Amino acid sequence: MTSDISSHGQKKPSESDYRFGEQTLAKVAGRLIPFMFLLYILSYLDRINVSFAGLQMYQDLKMTDQDFGFGLAIFFIGYFIFGAPGNMAMEKLGARRWISAIMVVWGAITMALALVNSIHSFYALRFFLGAAEAGFFPGMILYLTYWFPVKQRGLAVAKFMAAIPAAGVLGGLISSRILEMGGIFGLPGWKWLFLITGLPSILMGIATWFFLTDRPENAKWLTDEEKAWLKQEVEKEKKNSPGKESVKLFSRDTALSLTLLSFLYFSLTLGMYGFQLWLPKIIKGFGGLSDGQTALVTVIPAVFQALGMIAVARSSQKTGERRLHVAASATIAAIGFILTSLIANPMVALATLSLTAFGIWGTVGPFWSLATALLPPRVKAAGIGFVNSTGNLGGFVGPHIVGILKQSTGGFHAGLYTMAASLFLAGLLSFFSEKILRKNTSIES
Repeated sequence: MTSDISSHGQKKPSESDYRFGEQTLAKVAGRLIPFMFLLYILSYLDRINVSFAGLQMYQDLKMTDQDFGFGLAIFFIGYFIFGAPGNMAMEKLGARRWISAIMVVWGAITMALALVNSIHSFYALRFFLGAAEAGFFPGMILYLTYWFPVKQRGLAVAKFMAAIPAAGVLGGLISSRILEMGGIFGLPGWKWLFLITGLPSILMGIATWFFLTDRPENAKWLTDEEKAWLKQEVEKEKKNSPGKESVKLFSRDTALSLTLLSFLYFSLTLGMYGFQLWLPKIIKGFGGLSDGQTALVTVIPAVFQALGMIAVARSSQKTGERRLHVAASATIAAIGFILTSLIANPMVALATLSLTAFGIWGTVGPFWSLATALLPPRVKAAGIGFVNSTGNLGGFVGPHIVGILKQSTGGFHAGLYTMAASLFLAGLLSFFSEKILRKNTSIES
């Protein structure tokens, strides 16, 4: 006879309890993930649209490769400064108010980029765009911890973050058309690109005020039973972290975890944004493509970004393993960078760039699942913001150093090798993370 009591003296969930839980989580995912996905498409598109605009901005603003690389990179300084404070602001104000406000602000700044007439005004607006967007991504990662237990969170994060490759696909498709609008009302195509991609963020920011639900207990679209079950499941994470409820952000229990996660994410984002923001220029270097055709070709690696994100996240959730999934994906991306540098054939190089895209974005779901599981509940808001903002400094270093190396060497080979080295480092950090942290914390591996 099978006992329905676990070894801890707790009643095991019945089959009906399991089905109820699955149905509740499906209901939550169906309500929140598509909307969050759309918001993140707009956020990421407004972050990377400059990579397409850069195909035409050089002459108007009299920029060098190094100038452009710094303009790409300075976004992440504003992002770094306002990342952790933004997450704490969201906890205080609620997701609905906070996300709505910052979307309207960053949409307006994106549209204002169409007004730049000098390198310095370009730098300033990119900095403020980073500051405005800083609260969005870590806020959404924190927001998912309110709604999804840790076991299901990795796939939820990956589905939300599939907006990144979706933005890449959308960016390539619409940019290829918008860049050809040059001359309408006397405006060059790159100015139209900022105007057209900024406006939807303002409109969706207003819609967010009416649609987004702060927490499960505020959800009128859930039954009382569903609210109670969801709250109980999410609260288990706090109950399973005894003695850490009052821990400070940096303490004996958290300092090493935060440092490791930040360095790991820094190594990932250096390659991620160096790749993403210079991709149109790398493809244009293949030769024989117009600006519109170049933007269109970027869609192919973007499709592989989506495949990598979903496939690796599903594998990670199925096996319950995160550390090795991050390490393997980062290594695949590094190999892709090296092969791209070694291969002269444009079609084969596009294939290796797609391999790189698959690997880099394959790290995303398991990394954030690992990070949210590792951080104690009471420091989760500030901790996620800290890891995201400090780690995203790799987004400053990557595009900037690629621009410097491009200007000094005349090609992308040195930049590709630099990004490959960073991703190999990320793979090693993730692979050995369990051993490094064993004395400080326990993580699922």
